[in-house]
Amino acid sequence: MTRTITIGKATLLAMLVVGSVGVLGGQDKLSPQSSPSAAPPAQAPATAAKPTAVRPAVRVVPNQTPNREYMYYAGIWGVDSLRVKYTESGEMIRFTYRVVDPAKAAQLNDKKAEPALYDPQAGVKLVVPQMEKVGQLRQSSTPKAGMQYWMAFSNSGRRVRPGHRVSVEIGNFHANNLLVE
Repeated sequence: MTRTITIGKATLLAMLVVGSVGVLGGQDKLSPQSSPSAAPPAQAPATAAKPTAVRPAVRVVPNQTPNREYMYYAGIWGVDSLRVKYTESGEMIRFTYRVVDPAKAAQLNDKKAEPALYDPQAGVKLVVPQMEKVGQLRQSSTPKAGMQYWMAFSNSGRRVRPGHRVSVEIGNFHANNLLVE
């Protein structure tokens, strides 16, 4: 005995859509039609082209000084690792450097040389303040190789801000385009 079932067009269309979702979505873990016992997808043959290597992302360091500047400051002035930092809630700007050659770096620690920090963006010139009991806020001892030295510039009014490019002058020494951190 053969039975004939009559299906309307809407029912047939619904069955096709549900069936295609089950077939197409079977590999998708979020699909309601998938089951945990579903077979994993077939592996690509070994002769398939291998994906190209992804280049590692380049890390941009905004305050990184180019090597030629390091060589210049080390060769001419005997210092490297020049940094300018916004400190004491912006009331002070600290300039630090590391001595490589003490004989060449002696001029930076000379008490007679008046240091100044220029910020063309803010239009100001900062100086090292003279404290009543402490003296100037800078190190002026005889430099030693490998030691880090500093000086602090008064930034009253907080005109110099992080991200500005500044120049530091100490006697004949000039360091230009230093980023305030």
